[in-house]
Parts: sequence; structure tokens; C-alpha cells
Amino acid sequence: MFGLHYEMQKMGAWLKEHGIKVTTVYFGGGTPTSITAEEMDLLYEEMYRSFPDVKHIREVTVEAGRPDTISPDKLEVLNRYNIDRISINPQSYENETLKAIGRHHSVEETIEKYHLSRQYGMNNINMDLIIGLPGEGLKEFQHSLQQTEELKPESLTVHTLSFKRASEMTRNKEKYQVADREEITRMMDEAVSWTKAHQYHPYYLYRQKNILGNLENVGYSLDGQESLYNIIIMEEVQTIIGIGCGAASKFIDPRTGKITQYANPKDPKSYNDRYEHYTEEKIQFLESLFVSHV
Repeated sequence: MFGLHYEMQKMGAWLKEHGIKVTTVYFGGGTPTSITAEEMDLLYEEMYRSFPDVKHIREVTVEAGRPDTISPDKLEVLNRYNIDRISINPQSYENETLKAIGRHHSVEETIEKYHLSRQYGMNNINMDLIIGLPGEGLKEFQHSLQQTEELKPESLTVHTLSFKRASEMTRNKEKYQVADREEITRMMDEAVSWTKAHQYHPYYLYRQKNILGNLENVGYSLDGQESLYNIIIMEEVQTIIGIGCGAASKFIDPRTGKITQYANPKDPKSYNDRYEHYTEEKIQFLESLFVSHV
């Protein structure tokens, strides 16, 4: 965590010095709620201390992700720092599916943690479902949508299963039976119909490598509940500074629109050994974009 705090301090100081405000903050991907409540407290305290004009940041999102990492003490920390947008990712509402893909939460725990989050003031909750999980077809996906209807999250992201390079499912595809393209397409059509019927509208879309049926991931939300960060990252018109191990930055030249991408190493040791260097390189990028040509 030292590197993350260091980057916050240095980046925050640079932004303050040059009068540049932060529009949104996104803690994720991965599962940032896997750290302790005490570590979360220190992290958000650092953010409030380091970043410029924090009270006017338009959106702060924490990707809670796995329901088994959500607890009352962590939600209390989020509430204390006025963070009210989180993502809770059931992926499926079939316990057999969750066991098959190695998830450590149950359907019951997802529902329990959702209601617990509401009690602690989480007023903008996103939930993720995945189309094409092993053993699931249209019937199982319809059941997941029915459960979503009962909970009524502010937004819903519908992913199509992607075989990630290092995952267990990729290494042993023959072990996992997934739906064919026709069934996957029916499930995606069901998502489109269901979201329209329940006043969710699509507001962002992206594709991944090795995705089933060559389809896409679509973010839906109720009116006025869209994630500003998701819109910014899709439009590629605003610089995004990634801090921490594995974080990706996207530097946008305000004059030409040219995009330069920069990623911190994913390996913790590599990052911890040289986080000062990576921070300095990003500051140099910022200097070249926002200072050198003023």
C-alpha cells in the first residue's frame, strides 16, 4: 500500500500546483474491498488529504465486486467518506454455477450484502451478470434477471463470458460446457428486452478478446444513474491517471486528441521496487500535456 499512498500524494500535489481538478475517482477493477476496513480508512483519508477540491469530485466509485468481501465495518468506512456508488457482482443467481466457477459467495450472500449496503447509505449500486457461464442457458439467465428485478439496482452491466488467458476455464475448456452462439444470442436479446421493460437504458458498450459469440458487454442504467467514469473512459476525451499496482493510465493530448497509454506493472514486487520511478514518468507525461505548451 506504500506505493499507492505515495502516488496519491505526488499526483495530488501536482494537480493542486497546476489547478487541475479531479472529475471522478474509481477504485477498481479487481476487488478493492478485499483489504481491511482499517486499510480502506487510511486510503480514503489519503485521498481526501492529497487530491484537490475533493468535495467537488462528481463521482467516487468503489468496485466492491465479490459479495464475500463486503462487511459492516467496510461499509461504515465508505459511508463516512460519503462514497455511495459501489458495484456488487453476483455474476449469476445459481449456486451451482457459482460453485462451478470457483466463487466464494452464494446467492443468499449476494442478496444479504446488497440489503446491508443499502442500510449503510449506498444509494447507487451497480450489479454485474455474465451471459454464457458454464451450464447456464436462457432459463438460468431469466432467473438471474428476475432476482435483479426484486433488488432494483440503479445500474446493471451484462457481460458475455470471455475466456481470460490465465483462467481455469481457459486452461480446461473441455471441462466447462457453455452455451452455443445461438443460445448466447437469445440470452443477450433477453437482456435487451428485460432492461427496456424495466426502464434501464444502455449507455456504454465494449468488447473483449475471446468473448463468446463475438458479442459485447453492455452497461445499462436507470435515468440519471449512469456512471460518469464509464462514460469518460469510453469517450476517450479526458486524461485518466491510474495509480497503484497494475493501474492503467490514458493520457489525452488536449490539443490533438492523441492518446498515450501507460501501465504500472502488475507484478507487486516490480511495482513496489520502482513505484517512485513510475510516478515520476506519469508526472512527466502530465507536464508535457498541460504545462509545456501553456
